[in-house]
This record gives sequence, C-alpha cells and structure tokens, in this order.
Amino acid sequence: MGAIAATWWWLGIPVSLVRAPIDPNDKVQCISYAPFRNNQTSLSPATQVSPEQIAEDLAQLAKISHCIRTYATDLGLDQIPGLAAKAGLKVIQGIFLDRDRKKNATQVETAIRLARQYPDTIIALVVGNEVLLRKEMAASDLAALIRSIKAQVSVPVTYAEVWEFWLSNRELSDAVDFVTIHILPYWENIPIRADLAAAHADEIRRQVAAAFPGKEIFIGEVGWPSEGRMRESALPSRVNQARVVAEVLDLARREHFRVNLFEAYDEGWKREIEGTVGGSWGLFDSEQRTLKYPAGVPISNFPYWRLQMGSGMALAILVFGAALLTLRRKPRDPGVAAWLAVGVSATTAGILFGVAAQRLVYESYGTGGWLVWGTLLVAATASPVFGANALMSGRAPSSFLELLGPKGYHTESVLVTMHGLALIVTVVVGTAAALGLIFDPRFIDFPFAPLTMAAVPFVAMTLINPPTKGIRPLAESIFAGIFVAATIYMLFNEGLENWQSLWTCAVFILLAATLLRARA
Repeated sequence: MGAIAATWWWLGIPVSLVRAPIDPNDKVQCISYAPFRNNQTSLSPATQVSPEQIAEDLAQLAKISHCIRTYATDLGLDQIPGLAAKAGLKVIQGIFLDRDRKKNATQVETAIRLARQYPDTIIALVVGNEVLLRKEMAASDLAALIRSIKAQVSVPVTYAEVWEFWLSNRELSDAVDFVTIHILPYWENIPIRADLAAAHADEIRRQVAAAFPGKEIFIGEVGWPSEGRMRESALPSRVNQARVVAEVLDLARREHFRVNLFEAYDEGWKREIEGTVGGSWGLFDSEQRTLKYPAGVPISNFPYWRLQMGSGMALAILVFGAALLTLRRKPRDPGVAAWLAVGVSATTAGILFGVAAQRLVYESYGTGGWLVWGTLLVAATASPVFGANALMSGRAPSSFLELLGPKGYHTESVLVTMHGLALIVTVVVGTAAALGLIFDPRFIDFPFAPLTMAAVPFVAMTLINPPTKGIRPLAESIFAGIFVAATIYMLFNEGLENWQSLWTCAVFILLAATLLRARA
C-alpha cells in the first residue's frame, strides 16, 4: 500500500509553468482549427459541419486567440470566415490540395470567393498543405497555381510545408508572399525532446530565414502531442505539451516572429489513420471542448491520480484476499517465496492499473479498439488475482492444450480455464502489438502497462511452481519466438532512449520465457 501510494503521489505531482500555455489575458497570435467532433471526419464526403457547431467553437476560440488557421473549404468549412467575422477572429484560409485536380479546382474557386467576400477577415491564403511531403504535386505545378491565385486576390498568398521541403524546393519562395514552415519537433527524423523543442524551433526558423533573405518566415504549425507513443526521447504528455507551447509562445514574443499553434482541438478521427498521437495535439479536448490547461491551474500528467491510486489499492487488496482465501481452503505452507511473489504481483498491479486504464481511454478507437484493449485490461486485472490462487495452491501455469486441446488434455477446472483465458488474451493481444511494432510501428502504442500487470504473475508462477515434465507445446514456442524477434527489432528500430519501448521489450522477454517453460 505504501509503494502504491508513494508512486501515485509522485506520478500525480502537478507542475506550475512560469507562463500559462493558454491565457485569456494574453491571447495567442493564431491557432489551427478543424471543427470535427464525435464521429465527424474529414475522410468522409458525407460530413457536413453545421454553422451552429462552428459558431460555438469560434466563440470559445475568440477568448484565447486573435486568429485561426483553416485547411480546407469543403464539408461546411466554407462557413468559417463569415462566422469568424462575427466572433471577431481573423482567418488564415487554407486550400486543400491533393491528386484530385477537379476537387482542387473547387477548393481554389471557393477560397478565392471567400477572400473577396471577407477581405477584412481573411488575412492570407495558404495554397496547399504539405503537398510536396505527400508527393501529390510537383513543385513547378504548385508554383504556377500559387501565382494564378495571387493574381485573383488582394490578400497575401503562401504555401505551408515541413521546413526541410522548403530548403529542397527553394524556387517556391519566388511564388509566395511569405514562407510558411511547419516545425513539429516530435516528428523530426531525429525526434527532439520536449525540453529542447522551443530552442529547436528557433534554430530551424533562423536557418530557413538565412535561406530566404527578404522573406518573412511564418511558423504555420508548431506544437506537441499530449498522448501517444514515444519516439526515441520525445515523450507525448500533458506536461510536455503545455511546456512546449508556453516556451514557444514566450520565444515568439521575445524574438518578434509570427507563430500559429497546432492545434485548437484534439481531432479524434485522426486516431484511425495516425494512432493515438495523431488525435492528441489539441489544447482543448475533442468531445467536451474543455481547455486542457486553464491559466493558474497546475498541470499533471495524471489529473485523476487519487482515483487511480485508490483503484490500484483496491486491486492489491483483492490479490491478497485471493491468496488468503486459497490458503484457508487448501491448508499448506506456501513459503516466503510464494508470499513475496503475491506481494510483487499485487504491488505491480496496484501501480499500473491506473496507468493502463488511462491509456485505454486515450488509445482505444472504434468498437474494435475498445474491445481489444478492454479485453487485455480485463485479462491483466484478472491475472494477479488468479495468480495469487495458483501461487498459494502450488499450481503451475497451464498450457494452451489444457484449454483448447482435445479430450484427454482439456482441463475440467473452471478456475484453471479462466486463468488460462487470461494468458491466451495476453499472448494474442501482445503478439498483435509485437507484429505491429515490427511491420508498421509509426503509430502503434506500447502496451507496457497492461502487459506487465499480466506477465508478472505468470513469471512468478513459472519460477515458484515450475511445470512438471512433459512435451514443450509448439504453439507456445511460436509465440515466444515472435516476442523475441519483436524485442530484437525494437531495440534497433526504437533506440535506447525510448523507455516505453525498452519496458515493452522487457515484458516481451518475460512472456517468452514463461511460454518456453510451458509443458503439456
């Protein structure tokens, strides 16, 4: 109980920043805005955002910003400039471009109309967003389109792109009125730590300014995710997001350059294509539209840490209760080692349950995601409870054959069956994550918390109550091989600065060792 309480007290310690990331008394220059909520997504042509929904957002954003940046003119977004004018907001109007030339023409036509209709509201047009990065248009065609639009509007015209692509396509600078660069330290080829992000942004801004003398360098996107997987030493978190935003805004004020924050609201729909991190760049929550960091309120990565601590303590009590109940029904001397194993399992589960539950909320997307990660959390919660029973009764871990095998192998014990199902869920979901981290790791989260909760009791059982002699089952050997292969790959691919990766690798090895000890 002391270990659980101390750990959660440490995890929940709030941080007070010198400058609040968002302060109504000190509005930000500009912030990226997309109006999509709940099940709305820009991926569906059927999406149509209502003016009431946009007006509600803009009334809120007008309290903290002078300006908003948009990215397209379809799906109801063409209503934004008119509603922004009523809210007292300026607009940097985006024009979305891709390979669909017909759709591009519609976007351009609408943006030109809006720029003419709202000359006092739209302060610039952004012709395309990271089109070169996505390789959807040649630089020469893009420059020609920019020049064509400039001839038809009276507002400044620019193009927005990741800073490296500006340096490799310098001819584009002649077509734009100012250079708009994106600096996202988390997504750099060599990820930048949060405490170095503001200095990195300033260094890049100066580098690009030296390459384009006479042109204003506008930072069109800069920010940090509040949730998601680590990239080397770059850790998404609430505290890190608030710190990066606050330091960048302070730097912009001191150095007198324009900056647009990315972004206003979390965009939950992006998790479908970009994982947890893709939907976690907002300074407001996606569903409730509440500000994550109210001015004057200390910031914690675990704002509900007391609830998480209490639930962890309750789980630890349940684990010890299972051990005592088993010992009462089956009198034997389990020994100090078994009690120590129960204590380690209870403490591990008590600490990590709150972490796993919080990550479940942010990392689950859609029915399938909630089903998979919810099932894993249930298995991880059950594992130390059933493990305590097994440790006290001297029962060895069951093999898959005992649960899924033919008659003669199959167990008749309901308790053993439920415990075995927890192992199967842990191994199957863990294997899916391992394969994802090998073949498509960019947006895959590290499920270190629930996997650790589940793995520790099984490892303890293997050490204290080793399996009897028998044949090593093939299924367990295959799964163990996948975990070992994933570990080797992740160590090279993720690097040694990513503690989430290293932790997950350690759990994979524990699971592999447990599976290799199985006998049937």
